[in-house]
Amino acid sequence: MRNILSLFIGFLIITTFPAQAQKPKHTFKLGTSEFLLDGQPFQIISGEMHPARIPVEYWRHRIQMAKAMGCNTIAAYIFWNYHESEEGIYDFSTGNHNLGEFFKILQEEGMWLILRPGPYVCAEWDLGGIPPYLLRIPDIKLRCMDPRYMAAAERYIAKLSEVIKPYLITRGGPLLMLQIENEYGSFGNDRNYMLRLREVWASNGINVPTFTGDGPTTKMLETGSLPGSAVGLDSGSSSDDFALANKINPGVPVFSSETYPGWLTHWGEKWAKPDSVQLLKEVKFLMDNKKSFNFYVIHGGTNFEYTAGANSGGKGYEPDVTSYDYDAPVNEQGQPTPKYFALRRLIASYLPKGKMLPPIPDSVPAIKITPVEMQPFTTVWDNLPQPVSSVQPKSFEAYGQYHGFILYKTELTGIKNGKLTITDIHDYATVFLNGNYIGKLDRREGINSIDVPESNVEAPVLEILAEAMGHINFGKNLIDRKGITDSVTLNGTTLVNWQVYNLPMDKKFIWDLRSSGKSLKKPGVFFKGNFVLSRAEGNLYSDTFIDVSNYTKGIVWVNGHNLGRYWNIGPQKRLYCPSPWLREGMNEIMVFDLHQTEAKPITGSKTLE
Repeated sequence: MRNILSLFIGFLIITTFPAQAQKPKHTFKLGTSEFLLDGQPFQIISGEMHPARIPVEYWRHRIQMAKAMGCNTIAAYIFWNYHESEEGIYDFSTGNHNLGEFFKILQEEGMWLILRPGPYVCAEWDLGGIPPYLLRIPDIKLRCMDPRYMAAAERYIAKLSEVIKPYLITRGGPLLMLQIENEYGSFGNDRNYMLRLREVWASNGINVPTFTGDGPTTKMLETGSLPGSAVGLDSGSSSDDFALANKINPGVPVFSSETYPGWLTHWGEKWAKPDSVQLLKEVKFLMDNKKSFNFYVIHGGTNFEYTAGANSGGKGYEPDVTSYDYDAPVNEQGQPTPKYFALRRLIASYLPKGKMLPPIPDSVPAIKITPVEMQPFTTVWDNLPQPVSSVQPKSFEAYGQYHGFILYKTELTGIKNGKLTITDIHDYATVFLNGNYIGKLDRREGINSIDVPESNVEAPVLEILAEAMGHINFGKNLIDRKGITDSVTLNGTTLVNWQVYNLPMDKKFIWDLRSSGKSLKKPGVFFKGNFVLSRAEGNLYSDTFIDVSNYTKGIVWVNGHNLGRYWNIGPQKRLYCPSPWLREGMNEIMVFDLHQTEAKPITGSKTLE
């Protein structure tokens, strides 16, 4: 308990303690084959983590975990759309958005920093970090010299530059190096775009070395790397990988910018748990040859709220689960795994005689929560906003919404039954006729049509409740608008004259929910329950995993904090709830389920599985 209290007290101290008046100055440069720190060869051993995916109160703990595993550097993606959620509205100062605080903690812990700020990052994050508001522009092109995209990207770079400049190594800070875009060789071949991005960073006063990151193939390196920028390999696991990079972009250091201890997981898959044998072999090769490298990721964290992205490979649309545990050395809850201890032993074996790694920090404990009895509270149908009229339905983005849900409603005239086809549904929807549920649509499974039964109602009412499951974050299909993206037909006839209801299910929407006070039988129900925690018993300083195995598909909030999505197709049935989001006394759980109308108990568990 004392260690957990110290963690929170330490957080309070660092948020108010003034910066040192005089920081020691260092230099960091690119040699012809090595990184040079203060003029001497320097092997970067980096662990990647993302401030947006980790509760701010745990930043220091996770950094200390990386340090104790043998890392001397932290790499961090910065998600543009996390800091500019609406056009022209930036946040670099509140909670998890406070990058300056993250950088200060790094420096206090004696760690260096590699920044990966995009504007595109991938990272299994919604739209790869690009703000979805750009998708309001019908013919927008991303990751190229489209003037609309570049104007927004350059504004973001200018804003972010002001935040990071005090932390450059040239100003006594920990920031060694900055990445230009991300894995561009997997996407396009616009060298002018890459050069322009590097130029924009420099013109905004970012005077540290730069690097690119790409797969170790000729095609990817030729289109993704830049002369004068270090070459990152995703991953660099052999001498041949490094030789290829040296051949294509000579005269600069090459390093493994993404060495993978784990891997990502999509809904409907088994948890990705790659074997550690190949990982340890790769790390031994890198250590033996004094190659710099970055673990992607050392600690993944969580895709809270609606931040999880999606892939679109050979299997079609593949939405990512809420957990970003990634089977990383430090798991989602911040605990060391067997993989962590194996890597720590390996890295420690290369330390000079007499040197030791710092001790592993204590983990935050986790608790079980006894079954919480849930009750129906209200429905989405009893909390509809004023609708917008549309001749034909449009995407979420056309209505100024980027996440959550939208309800599309129309009356059927003429043709009133038959095959209903949505072209195309992005990404999931429940369909109702005259208030009765008739089925679902699921982009993941390629289901975009449903049979509408006959009705004895003169003007049958058709309702389509669409859910955005995450904008695609990788590959050529980045232009991924949500909801109904084209048209709706019934037996080939286009349905027109729709009422459209925005249901972002953001903090304001949830705060404004009104109790229905009646029987709730139409799917689309909010359930509520309460549980009590006591400071005296110590469970207030413990994390938990909210187990929603008894529910079907939806979203969970604890004390107003959105824990993310759940879905009974798995593999994830428990959502991480960090202890700072819990409170002494009464705590509230709320669940929105797309299918379920019967309340069932919810528990808290100690682990993700």
